[in-house]
Parts: sequence; structure tokens; C-alpha cells
Amino acid sequence: MKITELLKRDIIILDANSQSKAEVIDEMAMKLSEGDYLNDKKQFIQAIWERENQSSTGVGENVAIPHAKTSAVSTPAIAFARSKKGIDYDSLDGQPAHLFFMIAASEGANNDHLQTLSRLSTLLMDEDFRNQLMETDSTTDILRIIDAKEQEKLGQVAEEETADNQSSGPEILAVTGCPTGIAHTYMAADALKDKAKELGVSIKVETNGSDGVKNRLTEEEIKNAKAIIVAADTKVELDRFAGKQVFRRGVTDGIRKPGELIDTAVSGNAPIFESNGSGEGSSSSAGRSGFYKHLMNGVSNMLPFVVGGGVLIALSFFFGIHSAEPDHEQYNAFAAALKAIGGDYGFGLMVAVLAGFIGMSIADRPGFAPAMIGGFMASSGNAGFLGGLIAGFLGGYVALGVKKLLANLPKAFDGIKTILFYPVINILVTGLVMYVIIEPIAAVMTGLESWLGGLTGANALLLGLILGGMMAIDMGGPINKTAFTFGIAMIEAGNLGPHAAVMAGGMVPPLALALATTFFRNKFTREERDAGKTNYALGSFFITEGAIPFAAADPGRVIPSIVVGSAVAGGLSFLFGVGLPAPHGGIFVIPTIDGGVVMWLMYALAILIGATISAIMIGFWKKPLDKK
Repeated sequence: MKITELLKRDIIILDANSQSKAEVIDEMAMKLSEGDYLNDKKQFIQAIWERENQSSTGVGENVAIPHAKTSAVSTPAIAFARSKKGIDYDSLDGQPAHLFFMIAASEGANNDHLQTLSRLSTLLMDEDFRNQLMETDSTTDILRIIDAKEQEKLGQVAEEETADNQSSGPEILAVTGCPTGIAHTYMAADALKDKAKELGVSIKVETNGSDGVKNRLTEEEIKNAKAIIVAADTKVELDRFAGKQVFRRGVTDGIRKPGELIDTAVSGNAPIFESNGSGEGSSSSAGRSGFYKHLMNGVSNMLPFVVGGGVLIALSFFFGIHSAEPDHEQYNAFAAALKAIGGDYGFGLMVAVLAGFIGMSIADRPGFAPAMIGGFMASSGNAGFLGGLIAGFLGGYVALGVKKLLANLPKAFDGIKTILFYPVINILVTGLVMYVIIEPIAAVMTGLESWLGGLTGANALLLGLILGGMMAIDMGGPINKTAFTFGIAMIEAGNLGPHAAVMAGGMVPPLALALATTFFRNKFTREERDAGKTNYALGSFFITEGAIPFAAADPGRVIPSIVVGSAVAGGLSFLFGVGLPAPHGGIFVIPTIDGGVVMWLMYALAILIGATISAIMIGFWKKPLDKK
């Protein structure tokens, strides 16, 4: 199937009116909808933004390829738009985008459609091709230029396949894959092949796209290859590379940094991949992939315990603040059960779970047991979250070290290493170290709790401002999660003020956007106003991520505005002396605040003031939409 069978005259925009990323997405989706290519425009735009939130489809070189594969598409199609002025699209190279290809793939699209869509993304790597698209002023010429380039590309592919069949095997191999499997997968593959050709290196690239695995690497090729590059943000079959040098990076690095990836592979400096049978495996660099990655693996797996346990604790308070205490007149057996399940068991496990999954992120399954046991020791010894963090990283790196020390044992011991040597030695070493350091860590936690408890006046206000602002800077990213984790740690330590500021700061961004889209309607598109309505619910229940699409569309105005409002809300929460015992739930857990209705209203007022400030700032800064 040819590209021009999917790209029609009625979905070509030679001079886009849009001024922002959100506007150009809306304008192109409207064009598709008017041409009856969509059966649900709102759902399609939502799918486009879900892909954008994973990573920008502004691939650089003045090109953006927003795409989605969804049931909202009735007929697969490609819409084209051009902006001579350029639009800030959060592109990978930081440059404005001028050429936009919106790929609409239906969930039932056949392989012909998917291959055609992927072919387009590879054509756009050619600078001359992009220049021709920028210079023409005719839809007929647009289609003619694309047809000619596609024929040229198909000829090059045929030549490459012939050359591959005649060669003794490629020097290096590569695998590419992105979450959607439509555009980035094939752009990375082409970038790697083009750069390898330029450097005089023979390469074969396997693509893991929506239409399945193409150009699959053979056992013989893997055996003879010097190294393998894996440029993917999706699950790739890795066990087949055991014992080979494997260099793993994101798919965008395959597009933007193909030379760096190839140089590393050719140099022989890539780490040796060791399979653990899980399909993911590990390499000698596994433990150096980043503090944040390991921490977030622990936090994300801990969150169900936090949310579920926290809400059950909050429910118990509806029967009375002292309803779980057997000797109190408010005692209620059901409330006591709720608090025990959520607090004693749910919260009782969360530090161990945090540590266990940090260890697993570092060293895969061998790191899980020692880290989790170390985390349980930290929790039982009042070393809290700080002890859990230390246990997680300790258990993970101990497991890596033991694996390296036992790497040269005779093959006869391979079976017994995993089931005996690894768990026994890892748990013993991690447990002994934790046994020694638990008391000092517990003392540090006690000191921190006392210091926070003694904060008053300006000092308390400053802490509230910082924690509240952190929740809005990246809305679910590392800064947000750092503040959230700190707040939970303080709840466990018995200091309820910090997390009250954290939750207030996290509720403000979506509530602020909801207010802004309601009272400054001329600054937002109809789709944004509809999304704003849902943010009333998202903000009320402490789901900060509801503000992300607005921030992504206009970061320069939205992010500073919500950071200011969130900081104010966090500061006022501290100033009012609010203490929140539940870690999640938004307005649902406000009744758990000690102090009665007056304190509940003071907390709600802090959140409302912060949201109002942010909404006014957004409304003041954003420009009215073009009436056209």
C-alpha cells in the first residue's frame, strides 16, 4: 500500500492556524473528523496525548509525528499540516516543528497499513525531502513528492536486502521498539542503518513494531555479532543475547544519537548481558542505571499498599477518631478491623515492599529477598523509610557483588547457585549489615521527627512552601515523588504536618486548571474545557496528573502558575497547623484531620486559595484563542 492511499487531499493543511502543540493536535484531529476518518474525535485526541505523555513525538529536524492506534479511528489515515512560522512542540532537539504528520491507525489495522505508516516515518529522516515539503504550495505537489520519495526508498530497501544476502553477516546487530510501535521504532532503525553506512559498519536492525517483529535476528547472526544495540522503550526478547555485549538505551537515543550507540558497540565497551530466565536479564551495568529508576520501582510497587491502607485507615476514622481503641467509649469492632488491615498490615508491609523492589530493580530476582528482609528489619527496628531505602540499595548491590564473585564457579554449580548460594549469602550479608546500622538510622529518624515537630512560624511556613511547590513542578515525576515519599515517611514517624502540605500541593494543579477553563473560557479550546471539567474530580481526589496535558501544551505559563499556587497551599497548611494521618484520598480523607470541622475548613481553604491563585495566573498569562 502506498502512503498516498492513506494521505488524501482533504486532510492536508498547507498553512496551519495553530500557535501551540495542543492547538495543532486539535486542528489536525478536526480535519480527520471532518473527513469521517474518526468515529470519536475526543477519544482519538486523548489517545494522542497518552502517547505524547510517554515522550514527545516531536522527533526533531522540524518534524512532529503525533500518532495513535485506537478504536476511535474508523478508517486508517495520515493527516498532514505545515506551519511556516513553526510551533513549539517539545521536540527532542528543542527546535520548533514545521511539518506535522498525524498518524491515525485503527485497532484492527492490517499489516499493510502499519507498514505504510512506518515507512512514512523513515522518509522524514531525509533533509532534502523535508525541504521539498516546506517549499511547495500545492497539495498535488505534496502528494507527488511523497510518491517519488517512497519509490526511491523501496528501491533502497531492495538493494539492502540483496547486499545482506550476499554478506557473511553483520558486524553489529540492533533492536528497536517504542510503546506504540508505529513511528519511533522505524525512525530509530533507519537512523542506525544510515549512521552505520556512513561509518562503514555493517549492521542489521530488528524492529518490534505494531505489526510484529520484522527482520528478526537469527541465532547465527547473534552468535557472530560483535555487539547488540537495544534501542527500545518496550519489552524486548533479551534472553537470546546471553553472553553477548549488549548496549541498552531508549528508542529516542536511537533516533538522536545513533553514532554514539554504534561507537560504543564497535568499541567493545558494552557490558556483557546475563540472562536470568525472566526475559529481561541483567548486565554488568545493571546496577548503574540510575538512582531514580531504582527508587521509582520501589515507590510504584509500594503505592498500592499506601493508597489501599491509607483509605482503609481513613474509613475507620468515620466511626470516630478513637473508634479502633478497645478501651475507648467510641470503640467499634468494624472500625478496628479497618484500621488493623490498613495500618498494621498494609502500612506494616510498605517499607519492606519499597526495599524489596528497589533491590529487584538493581539486581533482578536475586536482589529481591535480601532487600525485602532488610526493609522488614528497618520497619521493625523503627528505622522507617530511611532504613528501607538503605536496605533496598544495600540488598541490590550485595546481590550484584555476590553474583560477580560466584561468576567463575564451575558449570556444575550453575543450578545450585540460584536456589542456594545466592539467597543464603545475599540475605546473610544484607541482614548482618542492617543489624548493625538499624539503631543509628532509628536515631536519625527520631532526630528528624523532633526537628520537624519543633518547626514553628517562618520555618514551618518555608517547609510547607517547598513541599507544596515540589508537588507541582513535574506532577508525578521524580520531584513530586520525592516530596510524596517524604510525607509518607513523616506520617510513619508520627509527624502529620508535612504530608498535609504535600497533599494540598498535589491537589492544586488539576483544580487550578479546572477553575481556569471555567472562568477563562476564551483562553482554551472546547476539548480543553471538557478536560477541565474532569479535573474537578481528579483534583478533589489528589490525582495531580490531571494537569499534565495542559502543562505539556503550554509549559511556560502553566507550570510556574501551578507551582506558585501549590506552594501557597502547602505553606498555609503548615501555617494553619494541619496534620493529615492518611496518605491519599484528597477530600475523602479531610475528615481524618484532628481538630474538627474548623480545622477541616481551614485545610480546604488553604487548597482553595492555592488553586485560585494558580487559576488567576494562568488566565492572566494565556492569550485568547484566535476566533478563527
